[in-house]
Amino acid sequence: MSRTRLIGVSDQSYQPTLSQLRAFVAVAEYRHFGTAAARLEVSQPTLSQALASLENGLGLQLIERSTRRVLVTAAGARLLPAATATLEAADRFLSAATGDILTGVLRIGIIPTAAPYLLPSLLPTLRRKLPALAPQVIEDKTARLLDELRAGVLDVAVLALPTETSGLVEIPLYTEEFVLVVPAGHELAGRTDIEPTILGALPMLLLDEGHCLRDQTLELCRSADVHQNAAGDTRAASLPTVVQCVAGGLGVTLIPEMAVATETGRRTLDTARFTTPAPGRTLGLVFRASSGRADDYAYLAEIIRTQRPF
Repeated sequence: MSRTRLIGVSDQSYQPTLSQLRAFVAVAEYRHFGTAAARLEVSQPTLSQALASLENGLGLQLIERSTRRVLVTAAGARLLPAATATLEAADRFLSAATGDILTGVLRIGIIPTAAPYLLPSLLPTLRRKLPALAPQVIEDKTARLLDELRAGVLDVAVLALPTETSGLVEIPLYTEEFVLVVPAGHELAGRTDIEPTILGALPMLLLDEGHCLRDQTLELCRSADVHQNAAGDTRAASLPTVVQCVAGGLGVTLIPEMAVATETGRRTLDTARFTTPAPGRTLGLVFRASSGRADDYAYLAEIIRTQRPF
């Protein structure tokens, strides 16, 4: 059994360096020394030495190492939020000193039903408007992004609102309609007056569990007081796969407005739209209230808002 208290505890005058804290946070985030070293652009021995120095100075084991896995100890999990907050504060200090905003690494989470359609225009715009910014993009399902945001692994995330999560600030970006995608020649093709109640009579193709678009589709069915009619056992982990199944005649599906041009433009498909008020979703930029970077992230949200992909 590993111990979290190390022998030879230093005195209370010990002060960890930012390099040591960055090593700890990176290893805790990636659970892999090689990946963490690459992200920090240092050698693996340098990373290991920085982490060892931090642990020795604190008299605590923060990371449990073995030949097959890397784990965060209980002490490491307890101190990780404080280490992350310290690094964020240091970044804010440097930004204030240089007069720049949003410089250095920014870890951006984004849901899979937004990433392929928003990033192609957003990333070049960030390079142009914020050349000192080094964005890191993490695409994942909503629940995991929220966990990583609360833990300090992510700085911000683009998610469907509301998240209903305490301690987070939500900045709405834009609202978009859901569009029904049907096989070419389908009886609903081209209509702009369909009611949500029609979903109960259609073979719906859904994303796997955990995707917010799946939950939103099911909620729409419930609000329309209809039972969702699943199209057999077809399951998909990505929106392009679901749309490909529609093109193959396996059923129909709902996609957000931002995905329509990309997902229907290169396949034999048709669309149908709901009557007003059409169901849809609101995307937003979410960050920790404790980050102290509300102004920076408000500016980032404005940049994202200008890159509306529909």
